[in-house]
Amino acid sequence: MVKRSKGLRSKSRHILRKKPRYRGFSSITRSLQQFDDGEKVNIVIDPSVHRGMPHVRFQGYTGTVLGRQGNSYRLQIRVGKKIKTLVVRPEHIRRG
Repeated sequence: MVKRSKGLRSKSRHILRKKPRYRGFSSITRSLQQFDDGEKVNIVIDPSVHRGMPHVRFQGYTGTVLGRQGNSYRLQIRVGKKIKTLVVRPEHIRRG
């Protein structure tokens, strides 16, 4: 028997899929976008950029920008009654 893989991207074949029209590396403007503190953003993972990618379970969540951390942004999201902090690069964030 082959041992089952349990990496960060496991069970994500359909979630992290790009439409054929948008395949390949994303544009540079996506990585250069700026966000202000307190701004509401949506987490939309770009599978072609591996750096600063949040876990697949946070795909589609909406959060608030707390500030910057290097080239990334600290986001505060609510999962049930818990408040979690994520460090996400701008390629995986869209205004919402």
